Amino acid sequence: MKNRNDENTPILVLKTRVRDFIEKRNWQKYHDPKDIAIAISVEAAELLDIFKWRRKGYEKERIAEEIADVMIYLLSLANALNIDMTQIVLEKLRADEVKYPLEKPHRW
Repeated sequence: MKNRNDENTPILVLKTRVRDFIEKRNWQKYHDPKDIAIAISVEAAELLDIFKWRRKGYEKERIAEEIADVMIYLLSLANALNIDMTQIVLEKLRADEVKYPLEKPHRW
């Protein structure tokens, strides 16, 4: 198997791997949308905790692990609700391009 990375791995491959992982462990009963959304929030908080009180010296390995946890739960939620990740991201970006046009300066 070739080395997988963002350049050569379709999102469907990741969604399928997540679905297979859950099915092989018979965890479907624990993966309803509400519980997955809660898990996303918990994992996002764990990611945020890495940055708490820090100004530099981030631990990239810990960050990557928490990003993976968040992504796995996002893919699981998309599977549970039959949502096409590519479609929703592209639609959201189109909507944001209208909401935040380049010509209009924004204050953050």
